[in-house]
Amino acid sequence: MSATSFESSAISSRRLRWSGVLITLGALLCIFPVVGSATALIAGVILGLCGGNLHTRVTQRVAHNFLQISVVGLGAGMNLVTVAQAGLDGLGVTFFSIAATLGMGLWLGKMMGVSSDLTILLSGGTAICGGSAIAALTGALHPKAHETTVALATVFLLNGIALVIFPLIGHWIGLSQSQFAWWAALGIHDTSSVTGAGLAYGREALDLALVIKLARALWIVPLVLFVVRFVRPQHDRKATSRKFRLPWFIIGFLLMAALFTWLPGGKAAGHVVAWGSQRLLVATLFLIGAGFTRAAMRNVGLKPLLLAVILWVLVAGVSLLVIV
Repeated sequence: MSATSFESSAISSRRLRWSGVLITLGALLCIFPVVGSATALIAGVILGLCGGNLHTRVTQRVAHNFLQISVVGLGAGMNLVTVAQAGLDGLGVTFFSIAATLGMGLWLGKMMGVSSDLTILLSGGTAICGGSAIAALTGALHPKAHETTVALATVFLLNGIALVIFPLIGHWIGLSQSQFAWWAALGIHDTSSVTGAGLAYGREALDLALVIKLARALWIVPLVLFVVRFVRPQHDRKATSRKFRLPWFIIGFLLMAALFTWLPGGKAAGHVVAWGSQRLLVATLFLIGAGFTRAAMRNVGLKPLLLAVILWVLVAGVSLLVIV
């Protein structure tokens, strides 16, 4: 081996080592509560775009596993009785709005030339509960890593905008606490942003919006089952010959929700588990963002963002018209 080749090999080894250190430290830091979801994702994206992730295959595999574990843990923070009652009360509205959003999203994605997997992620995140739905769909659909990153980044961006403008619009047009709760639950992607918007509008709006959104989150289960049964086999022809199996993380999600609903003293413990799962999800977002390299960015244009914005405006606008 020549001196030049040896030196290049040493430099590559050092780069690989430092890349691993940066990724590990970044993920660990994201576990702390001071780091928000958007911050973690953006930090990961910056690392990836700057060429700091030289272990893309490893981070993709770890992120995929962490996403599924997070989905299971989030079930611990849900009370199945309260959520099921709210879900039954608004069953018709919820089903129609989710079906209409998914249908419109799939049609727009096809018309705009957005990939089918990314369209499903964006449509599912808009229809149900943002990042949680995207996480569950990612575990079932196995899209490309950069598609998950684009979907999450888009949803978090729109969440931040909604958190600011929804209360302003609600006060401007004079929505009641109940009306605003329904609008926020239908028109804002993530539960965290729904909670923030509801808190800004009033305590009654906060309580009702949170229950409606949690009931809506249960629709992750049938959506993921539909994707596994009817959508994924189209990508993998071998899957059509396999016996259909319920994804393990969906079973875990339901079991965790049931366990901490009826377990004596389980409410407090459930909140702890759900909190831990949320922090794990934040760390996962960092790993997902780190997979958004310059090479991956060249495969993504402005179309996904435009698709998400159009779909979100349609959902929020129609929901507001129906509620008013």
